[in-house]
Amino acid sequence: MSLKSNLHNLKEKYKGTKMAPAFNALHTFLYLPNETTHNGTHIKVADDLKRTMNTVILAMVPCLIFGMFNAGYQHFAAMGAPVEFLSWDAFYIGLIKVIPLLVVSYGVGLGIEFIFATINNHEVEEGYLVTGMLVPLIVPIDIPLWMLAVAVAFGVVIGKEVFGGTGMNILNPALTIRAFLFFAYPTWMSGDKVWVHGAVERTQEIAAGANVDAISGETILGSLAQGHHINYSLSDMFFGFIPGSVGETSTFLILLGGLFLIFTKIGSWRIMVSAVLGALVMGLIFNGVASSGMISETSKFYSLMNTEFWHHLLIGGFAFGVVYMATDPVTASQTNKGKWIYGFLIGFLSIMIRVFNPAYPEGVMLAILLMNVFAPTIDHYIIQGNVKKRMKRLKVKTA
Repeated sequence: MSLKSNLHNLKEKYKGTKMAPAFNALHTFLYLPNETTHNGTHIKVADDLKRTMNTVILAMVPCLIFGMFNAGYQHFAAMGAPVEFLSWDAFYIGLIKVIPLLVVSYGVGLGIEFIFATINNHEVEEGYLVTGMLVPLIVPIDIPLWMLAVAVAFGVVIGKEVFGGTGMNILNPALTIRAFLFFAYPTWMSGDKVWVHGAVERTQEIAAGANVDAISGETILGSLAQGHHINYSLSDMFFGFIPGSVGETSTFLILLGGLFLIFTKIGSWRIMVSAVLGALVMGLIFNGVASSGMISETSKFYSLMNTEFWHHLLIGGFAFGVVYMATDPVTASQTNKGKWIYGFLIGFLSIMIRVFNPAYPEGVMLAILLMNVFAPTIDHYIIQGNVKKRMKRLKVKTA
């Protein structure tokens, strides 16, 4: 008897019990359900939530694979024994570091989803499929797995389940997990030792008395925040041959993923374009401040303010955040005009936080979370504005 038949029999056997949602989830995850809905004028396309989530995951797979190669490549480069980027040695290091992050992310997150579905007697929702992939891509390569497990549990329970589950949360769950890690374990989320595999371990060996050279894994944003010189070319920054979170370094692959999401009509091009415009405007303002002499070169803000305005698009997690998290259809603005405002402010605030927060120069996380909170308010005023316009037209016609 096939697995599909076995799952079908288990669904029928436990129908109406607490275990039914678990078997239904496994069945619909692995196989196309016989029915997705009954009727209704709201049906516009053949996609369901599972297919939508799978499309987003597909758009992130290139970033995941590239991140594995880059993790190993940056490790050997920092150790003073550089290897070819597309080599088994580089990929192996990334593989053994990233796969456990994926397992913990999906294991803990989906485990909690199953528990809540069983307790509340509802179907297991597919919303965590994307979050589970996002999490390993936005955390440092060496973060302890138990910290990740605690953060995932916090993000799923506090960031989503307490609001009612998928579709009801006001904050992006993946960013909630990252924010928890940042505030609960800041030494594992910032600094120049967490972004390259082995740097933290080497630091601990030196502290214990070992006579070895330290490894620096400083990111470009970290270097700029400290006023250091950048040793990477524009090509390195665009294609992603730089230290950073697992999936955030390659702007090129993120751009391809964004185009794929726009083509499949899952990601909002309005949010992506407006976020880029907001970042460019803020970057131009800072460039103007730096070139006007209003701030001295000894200021701790000078290096980031003086960074070429469009270079901000290539460094840090800006591109990844805009493409894969700012466009979250649940937590983003829903109206077209609201999406322009929402995206513009994310880009604008991301660069502002990046410059004024040298302790944690990656600002896109906080900017998206902040705008998640204001997204309903933006939509409210957009809708009220449309209502007032139509009321005026109605009065003119009936006058």
